[in-house]
Amino acid sequence: MKIVWFLLLICSIGIAWLLGYRARPKEKPPHKVNLRRDYLIGLNFLLNEETDKAVDVFIKMLEVDSDTVETHLAVGKLFRRKGEVDRAIRIHQNLIARPQLERIYREQSMYELGQDYLSAGMLDRAERIFLDLSNGKSYSAQALKTLIDIYQQGKDWGNAIQMAIKYESVTRQDMQPTIAQYYCELADTAYAKKQSAIAKDYLDKAIAADRSCARASLMLGKILMEQGDYKNALRSLKKIKDQNPDYLSESIDLLASCYEKLDEEDKLVLYLKQLLDEHPRVPVVLILAERIRKRKGDKVAASFVADYVRRYPSLRGLYVFVNIYISNAEGRAKEDLHILQNLMKKLLANKPDYQCTSCGFPGKTLHWQCPGCKQWSTMLPVHGLAEESA
Repeated sequence: MKIVWFLLLICSIGIAWLLGYRARPKEKPPHKVNLRRDYLIGLNFLLNEETDKAVDVFIKMLEVDSDTVETHLAVGKLFRRKGEVDRAIRIHQNLIARPQLERIYREQSMYELGQDYLSAGMLDRAERIFLDLSNGKSYSAQALKTLIDIYQQGKDWGNAIQMAIKYESVTRQDMQPTIAQYYCELADTAYAKKQSAIAKDYLDKAIAADRSCARASLMLGKILMEQGDYKNALRSLKKIKDQNPDYLSESIDLLASCYEKLDEEDKLVLYLKQLLDEHPRVPVVLILAERIRKRKGDKVAASFVADYVRRYPSLRGLYVFVNIYISNAEGRAKEDLHILQNLMKKLLANKPDYQCTSCGFPGKTLHWQCPGCKQWSTMLPVHGLAEESA
């Protein structure tokens, strides 16, 4: 298979040489003889399975000019795709070293060399090349996009923000939601270092970049709760309903705690009922059912959950219903409910709690950036009947 691949490579090189040779003036017969001799030497190396030497000979046969540069680029890219990164680097470096190479081909060769370095894991070299290209014209957008990926990979969020701003300017593509996520990452780092004031500053910048950033409101709510500012924490957490109601399940326990700390249990119940009408979610049902159970008993709470499950059937909702109803059951009915409870628990253990809306990546924990497709804010909690098919 490897021999076949090299034979195809030789054919492409031979065709490119033939086209270039026909375009040359007729008065250079000695050069023609040398090229034929080199071609035979290369074939001999190939037949002796000395592929490295064969490739070197065939590449040297191609003089870099406007007729052959595309062939060099194609061969270099082919090597990279086949995992022969060292050879791809050698070809692209050879192209860049040619002073007579046109600017468009020089930038293209630099871009391909940068991709070679990325494939080889040499991120620092790739970064330098793409920084140079980002200031040009032909490959500015591609270079900036690649730099963003490099900085994301290295968790260099400050540089990622700068490149995203430049990319937005060059392409007119809205990068503010992504920039908001970068500020949230910086806030996470500051928060882990107990630098709450710095974290809050980054979160303010995240919300300024993207007012619909539920992550920033959630983080800010947590920080304010730790500082005992439950009133402002509640205000921040309530924003999530309008920013992205899919993340209500992440905030509902915190929100209930704020109401409790403010001694506003009645307001909590009213708010949860309103929330359930607008955005039916199992976590909301769970907290509301607990309040109903404390005030009116298990039977009323079980009836409330049963009504919800009829309207919005889901495995998780049914599990909540069984957990509440089982406390009032007796004898054989209670034993049967325990069997059902254990069965549902096992079923839920194999279900994802979160799933990416872009690539379908499932998970048990929330990732703000999908580990599969690397998109931001696409990992959402699973709700309703979606969990049955997950």
